[in-house]
Amino acid sequence: MARKPRRAMSQINVVPYIDVMLVLLVIFMVTAPMINPGQVDLPSVGQNLAQTQDPVEVILHQDGKLSIRDSRQGGAEEAVTHDRLADRMASLHATQPDRPVVIAADRSVRYDEVMQIMDLLKKAAITRIGLLARGRSG
Repeated sequence: MARKPRRAMSQINVVPYIDVMLVLLVIFMVTAPMINPGQVDLPSVGQNLAQTQDPVEVILHQDGKLSIRDSRQGGAEEAVTHDRLADRMASLHATQPDRPVVIAADRSVRYDEVMQIMDLLKKAAITRIGLLARGRSG
């Protein structure tokens, strides 16, 4: 009696794998609503930036003209040239050395011009220089 050679079984039974996957799916569907996602509280601009002193504003207009606004002297803009800016700010700084200075530039002004104003203010020995966060519309 001759025996037939056995052939290797070339089929895989996937039913147990499907059962495991369905059980895992049910577990995730039940536990997902129970997970409380973490909430991230992002800081907002101006939240912790309460100004203790009224800063002097150096306003750089779109056409390149400069003006100074001092809220303690009425808040009116005083036109000034680039040459006179350092002298004018030095005289303001001499009377109130701890008072900050902010640069308020028009949105369309080149960054290089803002840096030149910062250099002029540093030459006037002003150390507290900031940039106005809200852009001026014109």
